[in-house]
Amino acid sequence: MNSLVRPRQSLTFRARTYMAFVLTPQEPVADWIAELDAALGRSKAFFAGHAVALDLSAVKLGPPAITRLVADLQARNIRVLGIEGLDPAGDLAALPPLLRAGRGAQEFDIPEPKAVAPDQAAAAAPTPKEQKAASLMLETPVRSGQSVVFMEGDVTVLGSVGSGAEIISGGSIHVYGTLRGQAMAGASGNPRARIFCHRFEAELLAIGAYYRTADEIEDGLRRGPVQAWLDGNAVQISAMN
Repeated sequence: MNSLVRPRQSLTFRARTYMAFVLTPQEPVADWIAELDAALGRSKAFFAGHAVALDLSAVKLGPPAITRLVADLQARNIRVLGIEGLDPAGDLAALPPLLRAGRGAQEFDIPEPKAVAPDQAAAAAPTPKEQKAASLMLETPVRSGQSVVFMEGDVTVLGSVGSGAEIISGGSIHVYGTLRGQAMAGASGNPRARIFCHRFEAELLAIGAYYRTADEIEDGLRRGPVQAWLDGNAVQISAMN
């Protein structure tokens, strides 16, 4: 009797780099939490859907205190992917994974909105000579793994944005090549921000605190020029002909 012998499949492990926001608590932690709450009050869902790493190098906390801190962040819709800044020889069994060899990126704050009274708006508005261009132009492609953060205004990319790259803009985002990776416009709280690209292959599009992932976007919009904007609480995407 013949038997069918199937070839054994090999088990493969791969090392891969992901982008994440990094939170660095400061002493006293209670005051740092209060400052975080104030920042989240300006953009409650700023961290929603994003990986977050917790850098504990500036504080001295034992495992129980770290567990409470992670739970406090979870209650604020901040999910901790992993922790850095701890002694690997310590008791870390009940904590999120220990992260090593992270790459640095640009630091930024959740901006403080400025309120202007209606009767002062005209007087407060700068004249054309006083206005300064608030935009960042990138003449080279944004490669895979790169993170570009510009909270002061628009970001324009004359080339393409690679898979796994990330652009975070306080204003609109313009990509004159292929947009892969993630594009997050209006991160400073601008609901009128938009995303434009010549060829759409993105993994995620976000306007402010609202986003759509690749599996939520119609296949018919891919590989063509599109624009994305915020309509109420939903990100809308349409083709540009």
